Amino acid sequence: MISALSNLASLAVLISLSTPALSVAVWGQCGGINYTGPTNCDSGSTCVVVNDYYFQCQPGSGSGTTTTSAPNPTSSVCAGSKFKFFGVNQSGAEFGNTKIPGVLGTDYIWPATTSIDYFVGQGFNTFRVPFQQERLSPPAQGLTGSFDGTYMASLKSTVNYITNKGAYAIIEPHNFMRYNGAIITSTANFQTWWKNLANEFKSNSRVIFDIMNEPYDIAASTVFSLNQAAVNGIRSSGATSQLILVEGTSWTGAWSWESSGNAGVFGAIKDPNNNVAIEMHQYLDSDGSGTSGTCVSSTIGAERLAVATAWLKANNLKGFLGEIGAGSNANCIAAVKGALCSMQQSGVWLGFAWWAAGPWWGTYFQSMEPPNGAAIAQILPQAIKPFM
Repeated sequence: MISALSNLASLAVLISLSTPALSVAVWGQCGGINYTGPTNCDSGSTCVVVNDYYFQCQPGSGSGTTTTSAPNPTSSVCAGSKFKFFGVNQSGAEFGNTKIPGVLGTDYIWPATTSIDYFVGQGFNTFRVPFQQERLSPPAQGLTGSFDGTYMASLKSTVNYITNKGAYAIIEPHNFMRYNGAIITSTANFQTWWKNLANEFKSNSRVIFDIMNEPYDIAASTVFSLNQAAVNGIRSSGATSQLILVEGTSWTGAWSWESSGNAGVFGAIKDPNNNVAIEMHQYLDSDGSGTSGTCVSSTIGAERLAVATAWLKANNLKGFLGEIGAGSNANCIAAVKGALCSMQQSGVWLGFAWWAAGPWWGTYFQSMEPPNGAAIAQILPQAIKPFM
């Protein structure tokens, strides 16, 4: 009997020793605050401490069990304080805007968690998440009605995935200040909508509220009033710790900030918590649309931001460049670096977000979706990472 038990015990030990421990694939999470999963990486990768919340298996020569600190960022290419926010747009949930509510996986898609993992590993700490307002607030209920439970759950899942890694999630209705085919005009309804939305995220200090993507063909004063109403609604919900980003008319272009009328009104933006910034967008092709991979010149980035930067300084406000994009060529790489350098040196820009990543961009020249988006090979290492 003793001999039989001994043999069984020996067999159990052998089985336990021969069964491999679960390991994490490259770019997967291997540790961090509140993490309870496996901590060993696949052979050929090493567990790297990205931040307190997120350790990641990154390619290397390690056995897969070593935990090391992330390397210090590459020295910046220019002087000035480092940006607080290094971001990328995670586009997809706003796709198919003519198909409401649309079908998930056919008309629209949420960001891939593997993409978020990749960017966190690269040093990004901010993700701008566009969504379609009519999917969250079905037209049958209107702006002041209840949210769609399924779409809200997916938005929250994406946001929580980002913020649980210690990064920031910027949520923004990608509607150009239109709802259900009409320009939004009611400040009261818009304030209520934002109060209700902020209430869903007020306990998460790593959420950033971006009032509305790129209003256009609307008077700057009207857009300002809607933004101010939204700020008031957010704060009245009890969301007091989060940064709020306001956007102007004329696609919130930095190069047109004065000519559009935005400069004449947005200096008056008020936030009782003094945590609001002006979001602008800037592309570097001839018409500033981001539809061509050809940049006007190697210096066009800094040139198109100069007036906006001066305005921010004069009004004692902070800026955030919510979209920037360009082609993968020497002219554009220099132009992007020049833009970011001028921002960093100014001291008034909080950071930037590249347009764009997302599962459905395919061969789009500005795509930074891993593993092989067109902007990864040159733009990422040469124009973005030097500032991180």
